[in-house]
Amino acid sequence: MQPTHRSRRILLPARTWFVYLSLIVALGLSYIPTGLLPGVPDWVALVLTFWAIREPLRAGMGAGFVFGLLVDIGHGAAMGQHALAYVVLCYLATSVSRRVLWFPPPQQALHVLPMLLAAQVIMVLVRLLAGAEFPGWWYFLSSFTSIVLWVPLNFLLLLPQYQPVERDENRPI
Repeated sequence: MQPTHRSRRILLPARTWFVYLSLIVALGLSYIPTGLLPGVPDWVALVLTFWAIREPLRAGMGAGFVFGLLVDIGHGAAMGQHALAYVVLCYLATSVSRRVLWFPPPQQALHVLPMLLAAQVIMVLVRLLAGAEFPGWWYFLSSFTSIVLWVPLNFLLLLPQYQPVERDENRPI
């Protein structure tokens, strides 16, 4: 069951170690060599967007910059390409976070799509400025596959924050 503003379930606060563990797992998924396979989601951008919306004080532009540099190093891309895109992505996600959280996850995905597309456009522009060729329109397919994964990712990353339905009187919270 997804918590909404109509739900009576109250989420526990996200733990910092879980936020960064999920980002490290996403970084590991992005290091899996997929070649030129179109539509592979940018896992780091997706998880970073989720946490920038949910916990903007724990995963903001600084985390976007650091994980962007790690993706640049892992992919052998132009240094700063992903870092710049992720910083802009975190800025956009943080600036609309309060608005996006009012919507259920399928509608949140529609808000996230332009942010992911903007990040990809920034990465393509940096590549073009560095002299690379245009990767083709299939490159932008990964943003669309990412928003398809938004709802299950939302459920998965919120699982540790659910309070038990059965209330234990001996627990402090």
